[in-house]
Amino acid sequence: MRPGPGPGPDPDADSDQIFRLQEQVRQLKKAVVSHAVVDQAIGVIIVLGRVTPDEGWSVLKEVSQHTNIKLRNVAETILIWGRTGVMPPEILAALEERLGRPACSGRPLSGPPAGSPRVSGRNSR
Repeated sequence: MRPGPGPGPDPDADSDQIFRLQEQVRQLKKAVVSHAVVDQAIGVIIVLGRVTPDEGWSVLKEVSQHTNIKLRNVAETILIWGRTGVMPPEILAALEERLGRPACSGRPLSGPPAGSPRVSGRNSR
């Protein structure tokens, strides 16, 4: 007697692998966007506080820890503040404290820096 064909590919295993790969892609996309937001917020802190990029990262991290707000959310808030001049008082106070002064270039951190370019609300992606 001749053996029949061996077991074929397992469709359930294939669909599980596809699901896992799709989830990985989703998480990676989210991480890339989050990284860009954090980098932009560090840039704002660098300009405001006249600090180095490493110090900007430390300030962002410390504000997040001090306020118990996720780092990405603090970063998003800083970017929104750069566009609108609105920032929650607890983040503003923590940011001012971490930068070691209540003012930047002689003015409080209650609005975006004077002469700062307006950031478009458009998403360039």
